[in-house]
Amino acid sequence: MKILITGANGLLGQHLVGKLIEEKYTVVAIARGPARLPFKETAYTYYDVDIATELSVHKIFSEEQPDIIIHAAAMTQVDDCELNQEICERINVQGTSHVIVNAEQFARKLIYISTDFVFDGERGNYSEEDDMGPVNWYGFTKMQAESIVETCDMPWAIVRTCLVYGNVLTGTRTNIISWVRDSLSAGKPIKVVSDQIRTPTYVGDLVDGIMLIVKKNAEGTFHISGKDMLTPYDMAIKSAAFFKLDASLMTKVDASSFSQPARRPLKTGFNISKAQKELGFKPISFEEALLLMNK
Repeated sequence: MKILITGANGLLGQHLVGKLIEEKYTVVAIARGPARLPFKETAYTYYDVDIATELSVHKIFSEEQPDIIIHAAAMTQVDDCELNQEICERINVQGTSHVIVNAEQFARKLIYISTDFVFDGERGNYSEEDDMGPVNWYGFTKMQAESIVETCDMPWAIVRTCLVYGNVLTGTRTNIISWVRDSLSAGKPIKVVSDQIRTPTYVGDLVDGIMLIVKKNAEGTFHISGKDMLTPYDMAIKSAAFFKLDASLMTKVDASSFSQPARRPLKTGFNISKAQKELGFKPISFEEALLLMNK
């Protein structure tokens, strides 16, 4: 089976490519710029593609004709999205429509990666059926993209996830755990918010959830995240203790301490019972994930 992954250079994309190679799938990886994948070049096919350019997408899809598309490419830096709304919409909405149009023509199934930021953050513990209400432009574009996916003329699945973390492989942006570890290791003071609640997701669990959808040929929307409800400050404290770093360098703050262009939803986090029941999804604990990150 041939699987094409957009956004292959990102944290999720790199780990997902690695898993698919390990399980002997034929892998087509696309992203902007040169490949940043730490695997033998003979193990996958890579293309430098801007998904916002429809002709580029069409060329690759028509040449490769994959069975499944996993669409993970997006502009995800929330403040950048708020400040550059036209670019964000071009990538997250128009880019998704280009992927879908060509997936309908050349593939058999689409799996779209979305976010907890489609919700307003008023109460948290969201299920798949809860109403969306994004409070920033990034979340709004992801909600728009979801609506396009839901109307596409082929089998589809939407995977919403939340605050993904894990070991950086090659050249990907830092995530909250690597940021805390690197900052404290360097003796750098940091401020960490304590009034935003999430169910942080270990990247290996997210990969496993996506693989379950592939193997079970599941359709519909699924919440794939960790099972622990934590604030970023909780995560930072646990990380500092685990890596034996100086927690006194951390200052506990609330979101109002930062003058950020984009609002963040305060309470998100997921009810993952549907994924557990229908897919057999079994995420590990935050502490277990830290152990894996330390290997």
